[in-house]
Amino acid sequence: MGSRAVELGFAEEAADVWRLRREQFPSKVGGRPAWLGESGLPGPAELRCGACGQPCAFLLQLYAPLPDRPDAFHRGLFLFACRQPACHRHQGPAPGCLRVFRNQLPRKNDTYSYEPPSEEPPLEEVAGALLQLKCGAKLCRVCGCLGPKACSKCHKAYYCSKDHQVRDWQAGHKVSCTQSDQMDIAIPDHKCLFPEYEIVIEPEEIESSIVGETEQKDLNKNEDSAAADSTYEAVEPLDENLLEAMAKHETEEDKIFQKFKERISLEPEQIIRYCRDGEGPIWISGGNIPLETEIPNCACGAKRAFEFQVMPQLLNHLKVDSLGESIDWGTIAIYTCAHNCNLGNQYTEEFIWKQNISSSI
Repeated sequence: MGSRAVELGFAEEAADVWRLRREQFPSKVGGRPAWLGESGLPGPAELRCGACGQPCAFLLQLYAPLPDRPDAFHRGLFLFACRQPACHRHQGPAPGCLRVFRNQLPRKNDTYSYEPPSEEPPLEEVAGALLQLKCGAKLCRVCGCLGPKACSKCHKAYYCSKDHQVRDWQAGHKVSCTQSDQMDIAIPDHKCLFPEYEIVIEPEEIESSIVGETEQKDLNKNEDSAAADSTYEAVEPLDENLLEAMAKHETEEDKIFQKFKERISLEPEQIIRYCRDGEGPIWISGGNIPLETEIPNCACGAKRAFEFQVMPQLLNHLKVDSLGESIDWGTIAIYTCAHNCNLGNQYTEEFIWKQNISSSI
């Protein structure tokens, strides 16, 4: 990831699953998180949905290093989402159903080689080896997040919560718990992870003719409105202030939505728009756009700036429809510390603003 120019992310089936492992510094959707640093992982309380109290699932991560910052030679952004559709009805500052964390490391660190990762596939590993960090920290068998709770019977399976321990028990741990030689051969599908994809990054290419279409349509619309006004002059007018307010609102809504559609029309499958220190998000609606004062400062005191947004096209890959109700959003905008503070190489929570497709939702 660079800065200033807009870069687009696309979800693709991973040809080589091993490239999504943490030592490859991947950008990816779903599955279990490929944690970057091993220190200060967000715990169960930080990853619990603020609306329903259930553990949030890993949604995606972006590898976004800052070449001019030695302390951020490796840098990752990790986004989590609740799987309960009802929790996503709210918009604005994410009420805990969406959580995002930033983590970074210098090139010389205790976890990764100073040299770039190998292009050769690693030796085959058993599933359980992926649930323990090099530092010895245990990860949840269900979701791959920090697992401070151990099975009281075998003391070999770890979980982030009672809910996930129950899921694993029902999915087969009830049997494998007493068979230590079977523990790490395979981890069952617990039906709570999002489908896994690699995120492929490409620069955005914009045609000037596409960008100019919105302005021309606005001009044509204004001319049509003027013609309609002259045609119906004999009709008793409604309150002029009300009409003016309604027209202004509709025009602005149409303009913003049209700009959104035109901007993504050349690459309609984009799921990520990344632009740190440059262009802000493109909004899908004129309602519920944050004011600068609504974006809180970082814990270090610095302002937060827009870094990337998640597009609604990602929903097509997540398989989240459930009886006519599903997780939904118009766009998710992520704001991170403008100074990119380094709080002891911990995972620092950043700020999310969620905008629904309709401002009335």
